[in-house]
Parts: sequence; C-alpha cells; structure tokens
Amino acid sequence: MTPEPVRLPLPILRQAGRVVALLAIVLGIVALATHREMYDPAAVAATIGQYPAAPLVFVAVHVVASLIFFPRTLLGVAAGALFGAWWGTFWAALGSVIGALAGFLLARYVNSGLIDLESTPRLGPVLLRAERGGWRSVAALRLIPVVPHSLANYALGLTRLGIGSYALGSFLGQLPMTIAATELGAAGESALTGRTDWLLPTLIGAAALTASFILPRLVQRHR
Repeated sequence: MTPEPVRLPLPILRQAGRVVALLAIVLGIVALATHREMYDPAAVAATIGQYPAAPLVFVAVHVVASLIFFPRTLLGVAAGALFGAWWGTFWAALGSVIGALAGFLLARYVNSGLIDLESTPRLGPVLLRAERGGWRSVAALRLIPVVPHSLANYALGLTRLGIGSYALGSFLGQLPMTIAATELGAAGESALTGRTDWLLPTLIGAAALTASFILPRLVQRHR
C-alpha cells in the first residue's frame, strides 16, 4: 500500500504563512536600510526604464515598496521623470492604491483576530473611529503627510473596514501628494534634458504640494 502524504493542519499552515510574511517584510526593510542608493529617484527611474514593460514593473516595485516603508513620494518623482506628468500620475496613483491594498490585506491576514482593538488603549480608539468613518476617515488620514504610507496600510488592516471604502479613501487621500511628486519629477527631467516644458508641471506640482499641506488643516478644522 502507498503511504498517504502527510498533511499539516490548516492552523499550522496559516501560522507558518504569517511567519514567512513577517520575515520577508523584515528582510526587505533591512535591505532597504543597507542600500541607500535605492533612495535616488533618478536611479530608480533609470533601472525601471530598462525593462520593456516598464509601467508594470513600476507598479510591482511600488507594491513591494509599500510593504517595506519605502517613501512613495520618491517613487512618484521617479514615475514623473520616467513616464511624464500625466502617465506618471496614473501609474503612481495605481501603484499607491494597489500597494495600500497589499499592506492592508497582509495586516488583516497576519492579525486574523490576534489583536483586539477595543482592548488597545491608544491605537484602538483611533482605528475604531477610522473604521466608523469609512472612506472619509481613510482619506483624511492619508492627507496627513507625517503618517508613513506603509504604517497606515498595516494599521488600517487591523480594522473591519471594507476593501472598497479603504481603496477609495486611499486613492483620494494620496492623490494630492502623488500629483505633486510626479509633476515635480517630470519638471526636473525636462529641465535636466534641456527642454523648455518644465514650467507648467512645476506650477502644478507646487500647487498640489501646497494643497497637500492645506487640506489636512481644513479637514481637521471641519471635524
């Protein structure tokens, strides 16, 4: 008789998956900390630009970067330099939303009931209020420039927010800074290559950057 294959219980497989996911994130953060050249938007744009399917590669890189606390504004600058202002904004916004969803779903998978927000004295009330506020609270949180992108993804993944509300709020809240980064990246690329079409993206980027600082104060005053 052929012996039956050994099958691990499902809880053990889930626990192993959580450990592997956390270990991969830690290794990614360590690699990022030891390779400071990754923080150069020009180098990132040049590396991604070598691939035929550069937009898809950029989105994939954006998703990974969202998991390991890489600043998405630097990727926005790289997108503007590589794809131009409009397409750069499109691909950077798409990468931001998909990356946000990746961190959100990963936190929900790893947590899976391990952390009870109602028993967490400081973080719990904030996240529960965001949960009740839906996409509006997510957008308001995204507008705060001092809150790291990856940290917000993981924290909101601990809530019971719906995926649709989370995606919509993330898109709207991240959009001003995304536009600012890509427009300024496109303007910088134009200026460095000697083209004269750098003024308009500079003005749009400056306006979007100003809006990204003003909007959080307006939202806070309204609330």
